[in-house]
Amino acid sequence: RVSFMNNQKPQKPTLSGQRFKTRKRDEKERFDPTQFQDCIIQGLTETGTDLEAVAKFLDASGAKLDYRRYAETLFDILVAGGMLAPGGTLADDMTRTNVCVFAAQEDLETMQAFAQVFNKLIRRYKYLEKGFEDEVKKLLLFLKGFSESERNKLAMLTGILLANGTLNASILNSLYNENLVKEGVSAAFAVKLFKSWINEKDINAVAVSLRKVNMDNRLMELFPANKQSVEHFSKYFTEAGLKELSEYVRNQQTIGARKELQKELQEQMSRGDPFKDIILYVKEEMKKNNISEQTVVAIIWSSVMSTVEWNKKEELVAEQAIKHLKQYSPLLAAFTTQGQSELTLLLKIQEYCYDNIHFMKAFQKIVVLFYKAEVLSEEPILKWYKDAHLAKGKSVFLEQMKKFVEWLKNAEEGKQQLSSQVE
Repeated sequence: RVSFMNNQKPQKPTLSGQRFKTRKRDEKERFDPTQFQDCIIQGLTETGTDLEAVAKFLDASGAKLDYRRYAETLFDILVAGGMLAPGGTLADDMTRTNVCVFAAQEDLETMQAFAQVFNKLIRRYKYLEKGFEDEVKKLLLFLKGFSESERNKLAMLTGILLANGTLNASILNSLYNENLVKEGVSAAFAVKLFKSWINEKDINAVAVSLRKVNMDNRLMELFPANKQSVEHFSKYFTEAGLKELSEYVRNQQTIGARKELQKELQEQMSRGDPFKDIILYVKEEMKKNNISEQTVVAIIWSSVMSTVEWNKKEELVAEQAIKHLKQYSPLLAAFTTQGQSELTLLLKIQEYCYDNIHFMKAFQKIVVLFYKAEVLSEEPILKWYKDAHLAKGKSVFLEQMKKFVEWLKNAEEGKQQLSSQVE
């Protein structure tokens, strides 16, 4: 047995070892970033600044060169003209090309043409998508290593690629890097980026993309903590010519504040906090977040209606609603000090009664209750009846309100009728 094993041993390593070594040597030559870089740079230099020719060259080279392995090198060259060292500098001894984003003209048209080169390349070689996204994230972290002009070009290009869907808005996470934020690099870069993004699409399309990656509420993080206010953001971006972005962020903050307000309100109601405490809290929030009375009355109505389990029987739900709303009328009355707020409440009641079928017949009773509790007054009710109502179930609700509206028009003489009507 020993002799047999000894005889077998020399053969295996000799055969497989030789093959292995040869394969390794082949691999080393084939997968060498310097060689890959030289091939790409030589090809780009030959095509010159004709970006159509550049796109064709890159398309053809993918069949011969290993883009999958050298995606980072490829994108470094196309953006910066050569392989980037950590921090974003080009090594002096490296071969480089001027056929790249950083050496191009600093204008939107040129960057749009470069964006087409990247689009075509990534459409042709789908596996480059992830590598390109990683490359842009890295480039954003290297911003301090680039000149102002290079940063501007990269910002314009990134905005265009975000607009046409080549890049995902999650790459913006790199801009929240502490050092970039602290030195104002992130905010300045964001100005150029959003300008080109909005130029390609519009603020609504930008908002959708940001919302998809939960970035819609994080834009203020482009500034250091002590400057993260709506006022500072608004001033900075409005002065930079991006008023629509300022307004968008202001709206986002208001939406966030409204959600918080509604959540806290529901908690206070379920705990049974005194109305005077709730009113004080709501008024402070209104002032702090610049929320209008109309918005607040809609939030209170929604919160009040969601704190109870409603009866499924139509004949019982009206009675239950009146009892419940009578209890909360002082709270609603505190936030219907303007005619517009009263009208908002009327529209919310109409909407609610239409959307919840068991409430269809309760509309008039709720309005009369609020009139008696001084939540609603004559003028807004008459305006609602005449021309300010919604289309939702209007024939049903107008019919219900007909007698009461006639009574309001005839003023004082029908108080007795009102009492009997409510009862």
